[in-house]
Amino acid sequence: MKFNELGLSAKVLAAVEASGYDTPTPIQEQAIPHVLERRDVMGIAQTGTGKTAGFVLPMLSLVEKGRARARMPRTLILEPTRELAAQVEEKFNEYGVNHKLNVALLIGGVSFDDQLKTLDRGADVLIATPGRLLDLFERGRILMTGVEILVIDEADRMLDMGFIPDIERIVSMVPFTRQTLFFSATMPPEIERLADKFLQNPVQVAVAAASSTSDTIAQKLVSAPKKDYEKRAVLRSLIDNAENLNNAIIFCNRKVDVASLHRSLMRRDYSVGSLHGDMDQTSRTKTLDGFRDGNIKLLVASDVAARGLDIPDVSHVFNFDVPIHAEDYVHRIGRCGRAGRDGWAYTLVTPADKKYLDAILDLTGDELDYVDAEPQFDKAKPGRGRGSSRKAGAETKTASAGKDCAKEVQKSADDKTPAKSSAKAAKKPGNDKSTESRKPQNREGTPQGMGDHVPAFMMQPAKVGG
Repeated sequence: MKFNELGLSAKVLAAVEASGYDTPTPIQEQAIPHVLERRDVMGIAQTGTGKTAGFVLPMLSLVEKGRARARMPRTLILEPTRELAAQVEEKFNEYGVNHKLNVALLIGGVSFDDQLKTLDRGADVLIATPGRLLDLFERGRILMTGVEILVIDEADRMLDMGFIPDIERIVSMVPFTRQTLFFSATMPPEIERLADKFLQNPVQVAVAAASSTSDTIAQKLVSAPKKDYEKRAVLRSLIDNAENLNNAIIFCNRKVDVASLHRSLMRRDYSVGSLHGDMDQTSRTKTLDGFRDGNIKLLVASDVAARGLDIPDVSHVFNFDVPIHAEDYVHRIGRCGRAGRDGWAYTLVTPADKKYLDAILDLTGDELDYVDAEPQFDKAKPGRGRGSSRKAGAETKTASAGKDCAKEVQKSADDKTPAKSSAKAAKKPGNDKSTESRKPQNREGTPQGMGDHVPAFMMQPAKVGG
């Protein structure tokens, strides 16, 4: 099937042809006709399948007629990260070259002023991250009552980043009669619940099994030591000896590790940049542009770069850390081997990573081989969990105290020597503030009533009635 058979408008077809495409991908072929029919669509597709064009192209055809009013966008696209939002804007500008549409981009890290000017002119297409959109809404600078088409992209990533409450709030602001397009690479139970809540009689489009990996990517495991400096040496060896390496993304689990590894590679004169969530938008854009242009060969990144970034020529992915969430593995390695190209993905596995690796293997169903010997995985030790050492220490201390206490009780019962009595007698009256010291004692040490002192009123004779 060709693009001209999908029902797209002449302006959109001209832009697609100018971009050099004539055959749609499976997700585009299945989704575009349903979007043009104004049906709700739930799309499940692994990353790199052309999902963005699958909703951009039909949306351009649908909004050709009509005009947006000030501060009332006609369509709304929600993206989890700034990079994804900016990438969707690029697609609208590319395929909407023959349209006179206002496209507004609302993302953090950028001045409000330019964004507000675009909204005031009227936005036919509004692309936003949830936080910035809600910020402007609460300031009264935007109204959602004119939204005709709502797109929720990368829904599983929204879930991972904690945006679901924000998404639910935003959906409550748009008209009930809207058309909703819902896309996700994986479908955990929470995402299925949201899809049932947001969509009305949707058409489900699935072009790959959820959480599957591309056949064009060669996946390998590499044994690595625990110590960071030794692990970095293993990574450098992989980079230096990798075949067909054009460029590569190196993923770390933590932002602090991104910075540390970036510095280490720079000291050894590698062409390297870094990308993580704490960077300002200008630096993030500059780094990505340098990587796309080939000025940067290696990009050390957190999972902010794991989803949706359209960099088609990435040849290799190195997982410096095994991802904690198994779904992130699918998205990470999906940065290479895109659009039918060959890709290579290497994952460094330390002896402590067995739990995370097993989760990945269970999710993808792939059988991954080691390029060297399999690591000797750490064995779980009883009583070594979080807080267990403190608990064990407390229990030991308590047991020891109990034993000491029992010994003292036994000693007190058996040892009634004169020396002990004389020690008690040596105490000065009034210095012992304990309760027991204030109780009168008889010779055997057993309290007798009120002791030696009896109040006078108790010595009076009792009166017999009459």
